[in-house]
Amino acid sequence: MYGYQDFGLYIGGTWGPSAGRGTKSVVDPATEDVLGQIPDATADDLDRALTSAEKGFAAWRRTQPWERGAKLRKVAELIRERIEPLAQLMSGETGKPLAEARAEWGATADQFEWYAEETKRIYGQLIEGRQPDVRLSVIYQPVGVVAAFSAWNFPALLPARKIAAALGAGCAIIVKPAGEAPGSCMGIIQACHDAGLPAGAVNLVTGNSRKIAEHLIRSPIVRKVSLTGSVPVGKDMLRLAADGVKKVSMELGGHAPVLVFEDADVIKAAEAAAAAKFRNCGQVCISPSRFYVHENVYEPFAKRFAEVAKGLKLGRGCEEGVTMGPLANARGLETTKTLVADAIEKGAELLAGGRAPAGFNRGFFYEPTVLGCVPDHARIMIEEPFAPIAPIATFRDFDDVIARANSLPFGLASYVFSKSLRTATLAAEAIEAGMVGVNDMLLATAEAPFGGVKESGMGREGGSLGIRDYLEPKYIKTKL
Repeated sequence: MYGYQDFGLYIGGTWGPSAGRGTKSVVDPATEDVLGQIPDATADDLDRALTSAEKGFAAWRRTQPWERGAKLRKVAELIRERIEPLAQLMSGETGKPLAEARAEWGATADQFEWYAEETKRIYGQLIEGRQPDVRLSVIYQPVGVVAAFSAWNFPALLPARKIAAALGAGCAIIVKPAGEAPGSCMGIIQACHDAGLPAGAVNLVTGNSRKIAEHLIRSPIVRKVSLTGSVPVGKDMLRLAADGVKKVSMELGGHAPVLVFEDADVIKAAEAAAAAKFRNCGQVCISPSRFYVHENVYEPFAKRFAEVAKGLKLGRGCEEGVTMGPLANARGLETTKTLVADAIEKGAELLAGGRAPAGFNRGFFYEPTVLGCVPDHARIMIEEPFAPIAPIATFRDFDDVIARANSLPFGLASYVFSKSLRTATLAAEAIEAGMVGVNDMLLATAEAPFGGVKESGMGREGGSLGIRDYLEPKYIKTKL
């Protein structure tokens, strides 16, 4: 199994400590024990990373697409070969069950396999000129050095979407993983190293997020910024990027509405919704987080949802039979408690959970919680709940539930359950979100675009669109 002692900062093709020898601790959220130390990058370290990326870009952009694709495919193969030790590492730093960790590493490998193919399909355009001796063409070139920042909830998949796409486009990248779970991203970087990528094409730094972001984004070397994170952090980075007029893509917060219409298969909808809600302890950007159920089917839906919640087994992710781990940190646990208390105070009914589980004296555990008849003015219906809480409300009218679903500034994902093609189609088209699942909640896949609208972000990751955010079109007019 990998440990933090195997890694560090990755600059210029080598692992090493911070120039200042400073470190930060990584904590196991299930036990609150310190798992290890990671470097706290200094300004000198960041300047070295920038210089490394600049040199790496000069070399990598000249690497031909078929060769780039071969190296990215090798990264995918190495990740698949190493899934077991990598899953153990991920489970330790996030607390998620091993089955979820293995699935995430599979999806991470898929990103590299997908972009190994996309790098060979960066097509340009020929345009007919107005005169016979004029040729008009458009080619796509890599934007340059990318600064990428990812969150802790999917510590391999989130950075992989950025690293694989950037490398596929011919860019060099400096990635800053979340301090809560940096080891998984380090495992990706090691696979890139072992696959033979040139020094400087990929770089990794750890430490103070704000200082690193300001230093990298202010540098003229960085031409593209990619973030998966919260809305406030996204707005801060947009302001920084604006000063340098840098290309930006962002996948920010969400608060996904689930619309369960009267004609839906209610029991299947409840089971699918509960499984998706409590995956990764509710800490998923596209997690279903506001449940609007037609009043005529509310009772069976809520009952089955609560039954599924009560049947989940809490514990350390590496333990046999565990189906839900802890929250990532103490801050998340306190927020969870506050949101539940607020909803109950405002009239919500507690159907399952609602407290820290008995027998867990350490770790950031909270029971999978189901709240019924939750009013729209409860905080949990307004604020993004990165928590194992499912708030259920009722509706009667199509137009009313669409208005409620669209009432927030978020627009990442949404879900619709209905047997009616008409109802499902109209609802999916009317909901303001970048992604809609109809009778299905498994949205994320390498071949489809992932991203949101409104304050949930800009740009797309994944699919044939994902590589476009790392390319610039160049128009060329030639007179013969």
